[in-house]
Amino acid sequence: MDLTFRVTARIAKPLAEVFEAVANPDQLSQYFTTGGAKGRLETGATVYWDFADFPGAFPVWVIEVVPNQKIVFEWEANDGPPENADNLVTHVGYKTQVTMSFEGLDDGRTLVSIEEHGWKQTPVGLKASYGNCQGWTQMQCALKAWLEHGINLREGMFK
Repeated sequence: MDLTFRVTARIAKPLAEVFEAVANPDQLSQYFTTGGAKGRLETGATVYWDFADFPGAFPVWVIEVVPNQKIVFEWEANDGPPENADNLVTHVGYKTQVTMSFEGLDDGRTLVSIEEHGWKQTPVGLKASYGNCQGWTQMQCALKAWLEHGINLREGMFK
């Protein structure tokens, strides 16, 4: 069993505008990466994202970008050391994979789907997957508020 989740949202903006708001680091920094984003999401790139709630920029390895269709990347699993009876740190770093899909709808809106998978099947891995599911849901809400209303929902949320 692969620990996987998928969240979706409909954004009342054209496909190209929604895609650019995610791929462009200047725009992503306005509503999502509270500490900033460096580097455009392009196939083969390594970009850096920083969040106030997880301080310190970390790498995002971009696997594939199909403009106005999808963005696929990997990043380090954020599940910390495993919880065990001896409190021994036996954590070995590993990556999860994120696929963002963008679909233009007949009514002019854009459907954004985000799926992430690859956590270890442990209590800590499960907990980490829940945290990322929450984070991606927040990202979609923030994207919607930013593009449709010019509101940064994450402003001051974590610092």
